[in-house]
Amino acid sequence: MIRIHESATGFQTASEAYERGRPEYPTEALHTFVRSLGLSAGCTVVELGAGTGKFTKLLLSTQVKLIAVEPVEGMRRKFSEILPGVEVLGGTAEAIPLPAASVDVVIAAQAFHWFEGYAALREIHRVLKPGGRVGLVWNVRDETVDWVRKLTDILDVHAGETPRYRTGAWRKAFDETGLFTPLQLASFGYEHVGPPEMIVDRVRSTSFIAALPEFDREQVAIQVRNLLRTNPLTQGKEIISFPYRTDVYWCERC
Repeated sequence: MIRIHESATGFQTASEAYERGRPEYPTEALHTFVRSLGLSAGCTVVELGAGTGKFTKLLLSTQVKLIAVEPVEGMRRKFSEILPGVEVLGGTAEAIPLPAASVDVVIAAQAFHWFEGYAALREIHRVLKPGGRVGLVWNVRDETVDWVRKLTDILDVHAGETPRYRTGAWRKAFDETGLFTPLQLASFGYEHVGPPEMIVDRVRSTSFIAALPEFDREQVAIQVRNLLRTNPLTQGKEIISFPYRTDVYWCERC
């Protein structure tokens, strides 16, 4: 997970906002993984880039043997506060601290676009048993909604060349390495419901926003609050539904 260190400062300091502002995942995403990845008791699953454990919470219900890997110390610390019974290791997708052919499934939630794809897939291939499977999941803002599209406009000013899921660049390594079967995809609608400050925290937890100087971060927060206060779809609301689309991918080790 080499490229994540470009924004490690942001993730290091944003773990609280990450936990408050990031959405959970729809149960349909977990059900899709149960069917497509064969998740069941006795299955060893590694979650790469586990963050604060947002997706880990869902995985726990499957009774699998779960090992989390997370490179950022601040995220690992928050993860352990929330899920003290789950093993979390310091490590990256490009250097997974596990033996070869030792796991049945590798999952990455909201993370694979940060990985150096070719190195990560070689390493994932190494730790998976023959016939092992990979699952990827992302929550994506539904920009068909007016205020969400304008929120993205506020963010994009600061994005620079930060790796992002929506560019699709992360798929190239899957297409070119030949280490895995073609990716399969299922998508689901999802809404994250909460007060306006939940959305401010969602923005604060974005890596390239969290890495800004404090004054600039506060200016972004002011812009977001102004948007929510003035947009016809959100103004005056104490509780707002933040619409997402959840994309779930899976494939198998060749």
